[in-house]
Amino acid sequence: MKLFKCENCGSLLHFENRTCESCGYRLGYEPLAASLLDVDQQGDTWQPLSAPDRRYRFCANMDMGQCNWLVDASSPEHFCLACRHNRNVPNLSAEVNLARWRKLEIAKRRLFYTLLRFGLPLANRIDDPAHGLTFDFLADGADEKVLTGHDEGIITINLNEADDATREKMRVMMGERYRTLLGHFRHEVGHHFWDLLVRDKGEQKLEEFRAVFGDERPDYQEALNTHYNQGPPPDWQDHFISSYASAHPWEDFAETWAHYLHMVDTLEMGSALGLEVHPRIDPNAGVATELVGDPYKARRVEDLVDGWLSLTFAVNSVNRCMGQPDLYPFILRPGVIKKLAFIHALVHSQTAEAAPAPSKKYALAPS
Repeated sequence: MKLFKCENCGSLLHFENRTCESCGYRLGYEPLAASLLDVDQQGDTWQPLSAPDRRYRFCANMDMGQCNWLVDASSPEHFCLACRHNRNVPNLSAEVNLARWRKLEIAKRRLFYTLLRFGLPLANRIDDPAHGLTFDFLADGADEKVLTGHDEGIITINLNEADDATREKMRVMMGERYRTLLGHFRHEVGHHFWDLLVRDKGEQKLEEFRAVFGDERPDYQEALNTHYNQGPPPDWQDHFISSYASAHPWEDFAETWAHYLHMVDTLEMGSALGLEVHPRIDPNAGVATELVGDPYKARRVEDLVDGWLSLTFAVNSVNRCMGQPDLYPFILRPGVIKKLAFIHALVHSQTAEAAPAPSKKYALAPS
């Protein structure tokens, strides 16, 4: 994620800002340009301060979902590029559901920032009814529990994950080192892109995948049952980014994909802040570095990893001073870096195909 600047007063802006805190100017995010624009209302449309010939509308989720993304005024769409992927949202008449859904939307928009920056294929369920990417944000029913997961482009997220206490309880119960809403989005979308960029690319791509992650053809549910009953192998840290990644190659890919997105997003913010790591004690200890200028354009995964190891060393050290757990409690060993390199090459091998704007309005359907 990068920082933005108010075009009116020059103040620092953040991705989620809807108005400039300094001058009060209204702001809207233009996703195709990855720009946060100062906008003036002109009747039913909004005019950018920096592009007076352009006109936009705000996403239909502007008020309910607090979405600050813009839609071109000439488009028939009511929802922005991110919100068009919503299929089901919870009953928003319940205040607790509304508050939790808004948290999910914040995480989802950060996910889409990264996917759009990489130019990854983003057909929604109207563009591609069989495999398009879509989201169901669902609350538990009286007799049915919602399982967070992925199925042929449909990503379901339990609304309870937006409750901090519930999510932390689940993290401890599952023996996880890390559990966040953004982490869920990045993990589950990893399954979707495995389908698109590996499975659907033919046998050669599958064999390349298997050479790095292992054979995905053994029964998935049986592999999960074995993982939950027996735990990970004792040497899992030598080969996997997390213990859960050791359960099955599909989960290994999704976990590694999520961490790749963690790295790129955080390194971009570190670079935007001008961060450098130069320990005063033993500056040759292997953690001194300047961060990658634009991690989205890094040619080698090693460039990302070098900056990431230095940055997380510094931030983890600072967190401990505040009595907080490590920001990044994971180890990147050579086997894991090899898998990150596979994903890096996979992402950068894609042609930047912008998904065509769907011809129909995507309405939200409360669950």
